[in-house]
Amino acid sequence: MAHVRIYSSDHCPYCSRAKALLQQRGVTNFEEIVVDGRPDVRAQMTQLAGRTSVPQIFIGDTHVGGCDDLHALDRNGRLLPLLQA
Repeated sequence: MAHVRIYSSDHCPYCSRAKALLQQRGVTNFEEIVVDGRPDVRAQMTQLAGRTSVPQIFIGDTHVGGCDDLHALDRNGRLLPLLQA
């Protein structure tokens, strides 16, 4: 399974939804980077993703985007192949 990295916030419902979907799709171990109170880490996320909102999700080297983007990939049948690559 591909390495999954998610930049998140502890009190973000979209982060929780994204993590729940990943777990439903069999991702039991992902790297979670919490940006709360860490402006340097948020700046790194912004530089990598081009976005300031959380969550920001990376599967392998691919920037998936946020929660809505992850759910759209799943609806279109493209999430599982990406996870299995």
